[in-house]
Amino acid sequence: MVVEARTGIAHQQQYGGTACRRGQVEGFPVPLFDRTGPDALRELFEQPFRGAGTWNRAWSEDERGGLRESVGAVRYWACDGTSEEPHRLWPDECRIREVDEAWVPVITPDGPGVLVWSNSDRPAPPPRGLGRGRTRAR
Repeated sequence: MVVEARTGIAHQQQYGGTACRRGQVEGFPVPLFDRTGPDALRELFEQPFRGAGTWNRAWSEDERGGLRESVGAVRYWACDGTSEEPHRLWPDECRIREVDEAWVPVITPDGPGVLVWSNSDRPAPPPRGLGRGRTRAR
């Protein structure tokens, strides 16, 4: 998970299943340690869409519902300075054309972000949460 912010740090990610697209987002990483949400997202993109990518797709209402449900299963822990609480993530439907396997624009309590995970055309990393993209300073 990368929350978009002016940090001077660009995070790069291979996404889109076998389409092997490359994305970049400036912001700060937020580790997510939830197995249910990531598994639901992998299932959504690797089974019905066969891991071939969905970039620029015209999503049906049923597919959008599945995306909302899968993204909503991911818990994002936010802190207001005194306490931490889990929050639901929402797909950023204004950016639905960008949605693809391992690259989902989302709305977080801390602002817009991109939910990332290991693309299906690569071997899965050890279970250490989501967000295994590369990071470099701008």
